[in-house]
Amino acid sequence: MTQMRLGFSGAYRPDDVRFLLVPVDMPPTDVATKERLIQSGEKHYSELLAPEHAPDAAYLALFEAAFERNADRVARDTLALAGALAAEAEAGRPPVIVSLARAGTPIGVLLRRALRLLGHDIPHYSVSIIRDRGIDAVALDAIRAWHPRHVMRFVDGWTGKGAIARELRSALAVYDQARGTRSDPRPVVLSDLAGVAGLAAGGDDYLIPSAILNGTISGLLSRTVLDRALLGPDDFHGCVRLDHLAAHDRTQWYVDAIAERMAASEPAPMASWSDADRAACHARSEALMASVAARHGITDRHRIKPGIGEATRAVLRRMPERVLVADPDAPDARHLVHLARSKGAPVEVWPALPYAAVTLIRRLGPAHAPWRGNG
Repeated sequence: MTQMRLGFSGAYRPDDVRFLLVPVDMPPTDVATKERLIQSGEKHYSELLAPEHAPDAAYLALFEAAFERNADRVARDTLALAGALAAEAEAGRPPVIVSLARAGTPIGVLLRRALRLLGHDIPHYSVSIIRDRGIDAVALDAIRAWHPRHVMRFVDGWTGKGAIARELRSALAVYDQARGTRSDPRPVVLSDLAGVAGLAAGGDDYLIPSAILNGTISGLLSRTVLDRALLGPDDFHGCVRLDHLAAHDRTQWYVDAIAERMAASEPAPMASWSDADRAACHARSEALMASVAARHGITDRHRIKPGIGEATRAVLRRMPERVLVADPDAPDARHLVHLARSKGAPVEVWPALPYAAVTLIRRLGPAHAPWRGNG
């Protein structure tokens, strides 16, 4: 396969981001079959994609309400992160934004826009990271070659229970050892529920509007894939273009709308994420995981998707067993209750829940069979 060495911008403007991915043709797999293949270990989740559809009118209205409710906070939090990255640049450590596709890409675009407002033209790339298979080393090599004096700062939207952050740390340790480099493995995020980020604007479980939609707010691209039948060893990781959803795309609208709010905002205090902040969020996260596992007899953490962002994506892409919410009438939970009911998943109210929501993935097959689900 011919490598797209310079990347592409998807549904974003060319100066917003370069995706270091290879578009491939991969037929979709229905959710039930996908779940069975993943849980049985026959396929890795990166070798399968569920079909993506346009949101219905009711769900789109919930997205628009979430945007109106939380867009100003996203703008403020992005400016706070940008202030910290600008300080790094001014201290002689110029960053290059490396967002983790897909959820990190809108945040990376907004960070690039915010840094421009602060007088810094910081490059932005979006690369693939896949649980159990690591980060795309070919893409990182390309970024290092193009920007040898920049420091890669990895950007995601939020942390759930910290699985991707742990994957990033593990993958970069292997990468750095092989190349004699030294990377910062702690991501930059808007909200660090798990207490594992290097820089965060906070640790609250609030609804980042881009978490509600899939490809129609992330460049019209699928989740990243890694199938060696489609990709060679020197290729970037892959993705599928979602051109059939172009009429429903909100990608550029979303980042432009948030950018307008950033431009009109007062200067935000620079984000600072201390060891104490991380420790408090991590302790809360671990206590929640233990409590949910005990309450529902779960022995594998992969089945628990904590936080409103992860809970939403699990219902969109997986087979939910149930959805736990602190308050089903809370504005940030309404879209998830709508989704759960459309999937036939019960909604369990748990007022003591420290997050807005948690989704539990349905287990397929006999209870004694080993769980191999990693998606």
